[in-house]
Amino acid sequence: MTKSDTISNKKELLLEQREELLRALKARFEKNMHRHKGVEWVKVQAKLDANSEKLWSLNEMEITGGEPDVIVHDKEAGEYIFYDCSAESPKGRRSVCYDREALESRKKHKPENNAIDMAADMGIEILTEEQYRELQKLGNFDTKTSSWVKTPANIRELGGAIFCDRRYDTVFVYHNGAESYYAARGFRGSLRI
Repeated sequence: MTKSDTISNKKELLLEQREELLRALKARFEKNMHRHKGVEWVKVQAKLDANSEKLWSLNEMEITGGEPDVIVHDKEAGEYIFYDCSAESPKGRRSVCYDREALESRKKHKPENNAIDMAADMGIEILTEEQYRELQKLGNFDTKTSSWVKTPANIRELGGAIFCDRRYDTVFVYHNGAESYYAARGFRGSLRI
């Protein structure tokens, strides 16, 4: 056995991790059927079984508090799309500014990370405003927190970034300097499988 045989691929889960994740995903799927009417778990699991790297990304969503669940079945592409469905912005992804440029622009009190790089490292996409609004049709999310969403280039070029939350039974879109960060602001992601 060579040294490389003993080092596991970073984006592979151990069998126990995989089984634990699949149990959690299945339980959440079955508990929240209103999020994915007409979708069968057995077909979702078959996709998961065939895409171990995507399973790794789902695990990253799970361990950072995202509670991923199937939201969309893209029949044309033959893909299932998971969104972070935690009641509040995922706890393990808060206190981050918007992107690397924003992080590097801070001279003092820099956050540990930024939303765009974290999402890329996890293998997921940050939700767009449209996706965020889709999610909010399925429940009340971010009633105490807020989540960065993909910011249009023209806003970002001027130094801003946008985030969303739900207050007064309404989804709001706000702006902030991209370098800002708050303990109650994180980001939500999506993953196509």
